[in-house]
Amino acid sequence: MASQAADRGDRYVSFLGLDCDAKAEAMMEMLSGAMRTSSSQWVGYFEQKLAENQKMGRDSLYFVGSQVNALSAFFEEEGDEAALSLLAELEDKCC
Repeated sequence: MASQAADRGDRYVSFLGLDCDAKAEAMMEMLSGAMRTSSSQWVGYFEQKLAENQKMGRDSLYFVGSQVNALSAFFEEEGDEAALSLLAELEDKCC
């Protein structure tokens, strides 16, 4: 079991080399693009949460970490496998 943890990297020790901030920014770009073309009920939810996140001065990684379940539901609804894959990676390694 310790070998598996070593292979994946220990996110609690360090995020060095994982490029979590860039991946979170990529996730935000995917979210923004999907929101522009979607008629999902999630769009209004994310508009509100993004405004709150900005008002509180929080970064993209914080937003992604706090919205994993909502993001997952939205991207599943949209059928966006690339976004779901990136979200899974972010959740596993960065959040």
